[in-house]
Amino acid sequence: MPQPLLTIRLLPQHTINRIAAGEVVERPASVIKELAENALDAGATQIDIRFEAGGRRTIIVTDNGKGMSKDELALCIQRHATSKLCPDAGGEWDLLNISTMGFRGEALPSIGSVARLNITSQTKSSDTAWEISVEGGEVLGPKPAPRLGLSGTRVEVRDLFYATPARLKFLKTERSESLAISDMVKRLAMARADVGFSLHNGQRTTLNLLAEAYNKEGRLKRLSGILGRDFKDNALEISSERDGITLTGYAGLPTFSRGSSTHQYLFINDRPVRDKLLYGAVRGAYQDFLARGRHPVVALYVQLDPHLVDVNVHPAKTEVRFRDPAIVRGLIVGALRHALAGAGHRASTTTSAFALGKTQIGASFGGTRSGSGFGSYHSPARPEHMTQPLIDGFSARVEEGGEHFYNAAEYTGPIPSTESEGQFAYPLGAARAQVHETYIVAQTLDGIVIVDQHAAHERIVYEQMKANMAGKGVERQALLIPEIVDLGESDAALVLSRTEELGQMGLIIEPFGMGAIAVRETPALLGEMDVQGLVRNLADDLRDTDQTLSLAEAFEHVCGTMACHGSVRAGRRLRADEMNALLRQMEATPHSGQCNHGRPTYVELKLADIEKLFGRR
Repeated sequence: MPQPLLTIRLLPQHTINRIAAGEVVERPASVIKELAENALDAGATQIDIRFEAGGRRTIIVTDNGKGMSKDELALCIQRHATSKLCPDAGGEWDLLNISTMGFRGEALPSIGSVARLNITSQTKSSDTAWEISVEGGEVLGPKPAPRLGLSGTRVEVRDLFYATPARLKFLKTERSESLAISDMVKRLAMARADVGFSLHNGQRTTLNLLAEAYNKEGRLKRLSGILGRDFKDNALEISSERDGITLTGYAGLPTFSRGSSTHQYLFINDRPVRDKLLYGAVRGAYQDFLARGRHPVVALYVQLDPHLVDVNVHPAKTEVRFRDPAIVRGLIVGALRHALAGAGHRASTTTSAFALGKTQIGASFGGTRSGSGFGSYHSPARPEHMTQPLIDGFSARVEEGGEHFYNAAEYTGPIPSTESEGQFAYPLGAARAQVHETYIVAQTLDGIVIVDQHAAHERIVYEQMKANMAGKGVERQALLIPEIVDLGESDAALVLSRTEELGQMGLIIEPFGMGAIAVRETPALLGEMDVQGLVRNLADDLRDTDQTLSLAEAFEHVCGTMACHGSVRAGRRLRADEMNALLRQMEATPHSGQCNHGRPTYVELKLADIEKLFGRR
């Protein structure tokens, strides 16, 4: 069947606007994002957002920015009309020097082409506010309107996507759209702690954040208001600079992790972004400290010259491209690892809070509690099988003799005497008992510490193995017959570009014809391995995150397994000097607050908390 002749047609402006709206206005959350970013660019210090029915029915964004005049109001709804770009002396428009949140001039006309749009704005110098409306592409106004206040803008969007029913049909549930709006507003609020935000869903105010100081204290207060009060107590401050690029922010301890990566917030020049390179850098920095499936909580802020980053990749402006991504990735990985190393044996405070929350008072012994106070305690009948004292030698108190399981000679630092008055001054205190032949109970100046002896020693052995590998290098084993891996030209070039880095990790490769590489040596530590699978995974890592994560994670898994099997096992009895030596090594070992799988190695209970359990406070 013959194909019809193609005829090129010029699309009408209204259709052009609706096509553009599909790129800018994806869902209600993207509408609110564009309007809130306009408010930030206008110098607003307070942004109030209200929506109904997940944003389908109504969206109202009000700000106290500088506002718009009558003439500006008429121009703002024209496509590609913006106040945020201006030509230089030579008449050139520089799209690589973007210092504002918006710059395309597409948001308002796109919204007006798919919804009923009403804008009211005023400036300080004007006696009158002005209003303009757009409905299905038809413009009404500008016309005088009642004043809102000193200055600012109020944008009202109703019946979103009424002009594009297909897009409306594919929106998610009201709850899902509401969650997307909340997440987007939180990201903007985290980026600008100096701006107050409120969010109302038509029934109640779900977010009310006052403006904070524009410094690190104000930023941490804002982050705690969004991520929860526990974040402040479990966050490590990040501050680093390299080649004119500054990285600041906060990163959660490994034991303060989550089951998804949704709590990782990244900002470029105060712009919330979602960038695979940055997420990969965070993953690489934490790879030694978290089990697969666990993700850290971070809020990282990168400041750099606008010429070094391209924010004009997509109309949504959430994707960016760096001129030199390796510098940015290295800065993030290095700063995070430095902060984690500085945390030493510190573990999450939520671990202790969880332990206290699980403690049952009175009722756990079968007693009854009256309506006030702690009531009366009734001693339970003694079980028949409990024929030995509660304190029974090795299982409950420090023993000076006995079989030697932990090599205390490995630790050469100071070990407190059990009779020394200063024995409790160490961060993890001095060992007082071993219970169930698994947990060490230590006394500190203001509380007690309970240590999982296996998890703690596992981290110590793992860090020692890493230090030994860094010192003498990775031992390699030569393959009798080189393994040829066919990757295709692009992937082979990616892997070969990291030849030197992979060689330092024990993987020796070289080019082998077009699109293939030859693997001649592999890390001896990994033993027999699927070379083809490893190299293909490396290519995927480099393509997606610009990191050699597969090989690093293979090392991590093997070293972690070896450390696990080479550590003090649960169920082994330890002497006093062995327990104290383990505590001192924990204090001297980086990252000893968690084992290789991200679980805490100890729980600290403050005396004040213990006293509360017994009604002393």
